[in-house]
Amino acid sequence: MESRCRLCVDRERKIASIEEKLKTLKAKMAVGKRDIRRTLKPLREVWLEVGIEKLNNHKGVTVKALLDSSATGIFVDKKFVEEHGFRLEKLDQPVEVKNVDRTSNSGGNITHELECNVFYRGHHERLRMDVCNLGRTKMILGMP
Repeated sequence: MESRCRLCVDRERKIASIEEKLKTLKAKMAVGKRDIRRTLKPLREVWLEVGIEKLNNHKGVTVKALLDSSATGIFVDKKFVEEHGFRLEKLDQPVEVKNVDRTSNSGGNITHELECNVFYRGHHERLRMDVCNLGRTKMILGMP
């Protein structure tokens, strides 16, 4: 009977811990802070060739996108979207970018987002992507 009570106590502690983490996350979201991370060196890289289309004139370009299931969002490179003339939307509040090791990203905060149509093998989605400095990578498709 005692071991069962210990299991209940352990379970209650885990639930309390999860609830506390959820409160912290909700508080960060309320003030415009999101915990955004991306994988620096994934074990296996999966690259997809996707089409992205401007909403204002429906002109599009093809881009190689990194599929990264551990990334906590969908990102596009700032230099890439500026070179191709995509219209960016300024965020109300900048979003701090953290690397996997929880250090601040050298590219700075996310201040803009891009809304566009994305095409892949007959599938079409309208997406909002965070615009940041990605270096040689043009797009990261993570879990929003």
